[in-house]
Amino acid sequence: MGYESWLERDNVMLLDFDRRVVGMASQPFWLHWSDGTRARRHAPDYFVRQVDGTGVVIDVRPDERIEEADEQAFAATARACAQVEWEFRRLGVPPVVLASNVRWLSRYRHPRCGQDVDVAQRLGQVCQRPRPLFEAAAQVGDRLAVLPVLFHLLWRQMLQVELAGELLHAGSLVSVGPAGAWR
Repeated sequence: MGYESWLERDNVMLLDFDRRVVGMASQPFWLHWSDGTRARRHAPDYFVRQVDGTGVVIDVRPDERIEEADEQAFAATARACAQVEWEFRRLGVPPVVLASNVRWLSRYRHPRCGQDVDVAQRLGQVCQRPRPLFEAAAQVGDRLAVLPVLFHLLWRQMLQVELAGELLHAGSLVSVGPAGAWR
C-alpha cells in the first residue's frame, strides 16, 4: 500500500489492523471542482471499503498542518462523498503507544507466522483467562517458537491485549479475542 509520509504509513497500518476494513486503495481518484474563481483539484489519500459495504474516503493530515486550502479541499471532498453516500474522514496523528504497538504486531501479519495450528490452538486454550504475555507463551512451549504465533494471533485479533495504554511487554495481559474472532 502506498504512502507519502510516516503519518500516512501509521494510519494505513491502523486501517489494516481494523477488523471492519476489507479493502483499501491509495490515492484512488482525483476530485475536480471550481471554488468560484479557479479550478481546483484534490486526490484524497485513501479509499477504504468496510465489511458492511460502506465506502470511506480518507485524507491524512496533522491538525497543525491544515491550511485554508486544505480545509477547502476536505470540505469539497466531504460534499462529493455525501453525494455518493460515502463517509469522509480526516485522520491526524494517531496515539503514539497504539501506533507503536500495532507497528510491532504488523511485523507478524504474514500467515507464515501463524501456520503452527497446534500452537495457535493451545494459545487459544491457555488464554481463555487473561495471562501475562510471556507466561502464556511459556505455557504453550518454547517461548521463542511460540511468540511469533502469539503476535500473529494478536494481529488477527483472535487474541487481544490492551494496545493503547502502554507498550507491549512481558507482563501485558493476553486473552482470547472478542466473540467470533477465533476462526
